[in-house]
Amino acid sequence: MCEVLEVPRSTYYKKLKPITSNREKENRKYKKLILKIYIESRKLYGAPKIHKKLLNQGISISIKRVQRLMKELGIKSQVVKKFKHYPSKPIVEGKENILKRDFTTTDINQKWVADITYIHTIKDGWCYLATVLDLHTKKVIGYCFSKKMDTTIVIEALRRAYQKQRPENFVILHTDLGSQYTSAEFAKVVKELKIKHSFSQKGSPYDNAPIESFHAILKKEEVYRSKYLDYHSARLAIFNYIESWYNKKRIHSAIGYLTPDELESIIRKSA
Repeated sequence: MCEVLEVPRSTYYKKLKPITSNREKENRKYKKLILKIYIESRKLYGAPKIHKKLLNQGISISIKRVQRLMKELGIKSQVVKKFKHYPSKPIVEGKENILKRDFTTTDINQKWVADITYIHTIKDGWCYLATVLDLHTKKVIGYCFSKKMDTTIVIEALRRAYQKQRPENFVILHTDLGSQYTSAEFAKVVKELKIKHSFSQKGSPYDNAPIESFHAILKKEEVYRSKYLDYHSARLAIFNYIESWYNKKRIHSAIGYLTPDELESIIRKSA
């Protein structure tokens, strides 16, 4: 055919190849970057955070384009929402609410929040995680995982937070009215560490919304996506989530798309 038409073979085969536009080439490159960020985020990031990570890499791209490319790739944020386990706690009254839902801060170690959440395992049943969070950085500064939900778990989490942070000034610790936090043993430790204890009002979960929010994130991003054989496997998974992911790599829109560790490092260096 080429001889009849007097067309060079190279020209004929070149015409057979589809022409790739610059836009298509760009989309292929962006898809590789989007997929890389998505996988590194444990498949948890949606378009807004992937878009922010691309901008931080100096890539000018719209969020709508990121959303479209993610749809073409068939990927989306994989978080699982399930019911919340509401324990029946004995509630006490007459404790002062110092925080009064004022979660604003100007520095680290001004306001801490703490709470306990439930995590189920196949062999060992319910296990318990006590957590202490710094409101300024959203960082988990202390935690303790146990088979028992007693006063020991909350004391250990608080001591770890204090030893790690070494606050130089006055700290407010806000908790609910659970028996562990209103116990004489916990009050003794709070006094020893010179921390001012603030309490949620009866039946007011929003009084401690930030720690409730963290536990919800933990459940959606880790716990509800997994099945833990026993206490030890759950403990390792929670450790990896907090230490390797949440504090070090997970960016937060509330703190300028930084990680808790990054923000704390910036603050400490500028002090």
